[in-house]
Amino acid sequence: MTHSILLDGNSLTRAQVAAIARGARVGLDPAQLARVQRAADFLADKVSCGEPIYGVTTGFGSNADKLLGAHRVRDELPGGNPQPRSETLLEELQHNLVITHAVCVGEPFGADVVRAMLGIRINTLMRGHSGIRVSTLEALAALLNRDVIPVIPQKGSVGASGDLAPLSHLAIVLLGGGEAFFGGERLPGAEALCRAGLAPVKLSFKEGLALNNGTTQMLATAALALERLGELLDTADLAASMTLDAFAGRSGALREEVHALRPHPGQVATAAHVRELLEDSTLVDIAYHLVPRFRGWSAEAWSDPQDQQQGFDIAWDWVPPSQRHGREAFYQRFLPFRGGKKHQPQDAYCLRCMPQVHGAVRDAYEQACCIVDIELNAVTDNPLIFPDAPDAKVIEEQVISAGHFHGMPLALAMSYVKAAIPVLASISERRLNKLVDPATNDGLPAFLIGNEDATDSGFMIVQYTAAALVNDLATRAHPASVYSVPTSANAEDHVSMGANEARHVLEMTEDLAHVLALELYTAAQALDYRQDMLNAARRLAQRGDWRALAAKVANAPDTTHPTRAQFEAEVQALAKSLAEAADFHAGAAVRAAHAKIRERIAFMARDRAMDGDVKAICDIVREGILPTRRRDDR
Repeated sequence: MTHSILLDGNSLTRAQVAAIARGARVGLDPAQLARVQRAADFLADKVSCGEPIYGVTTGFGSNADKLLGAHRVRDELPGGNPQPRSETLLEELQHNLVITHAVCVGEPFGADVVRAMLGIRINTLMRGHSGIRVSTLEALAALLNRDVIPVIPQKGSVGASGDLAPLSHLAIVLLGGGEAFFGGERLPGAEALCRAGLAPVKLSFKEGLALNNGTTQMLATAALALERLGELLDTADLAASMTLDAFAGRSGALREEVHALRPHPGQVATAAHVRELLEDSTLVDIAYHLVPRFRGWSAEAWSDPQDQQQGFDIAWDWVPPSQRHGREAFYQRFLPFRGGKKHQPQDAYCLRCMPQVHGAVRDAYEQACCIVDIELNAVTDNPLIFPDAPDAKVIEEQVISAGHFHGMPLALAMSYVKAAIPVLASISERRLNKLVDPATNDGLPAFLIGNEDATDSGFMIVQYTAAALVNDLATRAHPASVYSVPTSANAEDHVSMGANEARHVLEMTEDLAHVLALELYTAAQALDYRQDMLNAARRLAQRGDWRALAAKVANAPDTTHPTRAQFEAEVQALAKSLAEAADFHAGAAVRAAHAKIRERIAFMARDRAMDGDVKAICDIVREGILPTRRRDDR
């Protein structure tokens, strides 16, 4: 990506963070740069006047009560052997702050996370309350625009005072230290700068603190996690819609007037989205008697050559008059045949309560988005500089120590999302399980495979993988934010652990995507079976031979039974109902998504190696190519 996003400290969006993560360049708003320089000049003036300022003329954290002198104390002692220095103690303080705090461990963050961190850090410094010089801020922007990606190990932040350790790994490259990726290589920081045509920076007053004190890691990972989760919420609705079509389920629980009585925003939005995805379906709300159940293929199953290519047979049971007492009204609406669709007015919770469950997760997501949107344009370092504060009489009224670096707003928001992700994965797995279980899948074959030779496992183990992923997600759902571990000799006696929280959420979105992919993979197979079985029944009826249809009724009375005449009349009515039915198909958006899946993954008529299928469906979800809206033009 080559377009540039103008950073002004006030208008950065999650979409822009995602664009920066993917490679967009940044520019710096000239009007805001004037404010940045005003704060830096103010700070330099106060230092020259000898004012005590936290983190500028004092130490940090538990060293905040120590004022810096003009040179090292031991240099004045006999035998002190002072060394010539290229830095003042004030400059050395900022330099040391960065180099001693870059102590994270673990695998490095991906380039997308680090680029997002750089963009967010630049944006917050553009507010002009941090004391950084324009030249240093421009050097940070050049690092991003030249695609010099600091190596930032993932673990080491407690989320207050901000993300000190990971941000120090980011800043140390600016000084010519640490490591960075450039041009696909992992290099020493100084070499990466040199290859990019950049020079190291020497830090001035408070610049080390401005660079490494803030919520930038947790915010970058949170923003990218929410971008992914927003896509997966739509994917979850699509997967549920395809499953509902495959079940020939019921739409009453989705109706607008139903959700008007309990108008949680996410629930209302989810129900509307699923109605949109199911638009034009002839499967949802289909009459009970039209739906046959699966019966294993046999050589005698079909007489027509076209139908002999099917990998299944179909069947119904007839409800004899003796079993209709008290159910007369029902059998006036529906013909007395039991096939694949159970005679009940409601679906299982995983289908019927899907708007409530998906919607609650959507509400958690929206709440987190509100928090992140505020944080993206907030100042999160310390102390805060107000060079133009009216009526300020002392320095403490213009350089104010506060706690904006504390990540608890983000941490609690991510805790909410962290608990929601396994919920969305769990209901998806329950739908998948319902599809493969012959006791619950409303007449589909066991494990969605014909298996007439007893050699096929079908989709049995797909559910195992989904179950394992759901369990893994559930074990990671414990909130990190409830467990503070004090740091800095108890000067920082309550921390947020928000960096861990947001990192966990970003990682968990990947497994959620895999669970939803497995549901889509399974639902596509089930949908093929449901449509093929229904349309085979329709073609059989359209040939006009009701006796052929009667042969599909498992418990038909013999020709001498007293009920035979009534049975024949009712079979003929079933044949007429099927023959007059339109083509059986899923909703338009579901059909489009199913077609995309079938471009890469064929229907599985017999067992085959499924590892390639699973990789393909996970790639499809990761790439975001499925149309998740009725009129999605992707």
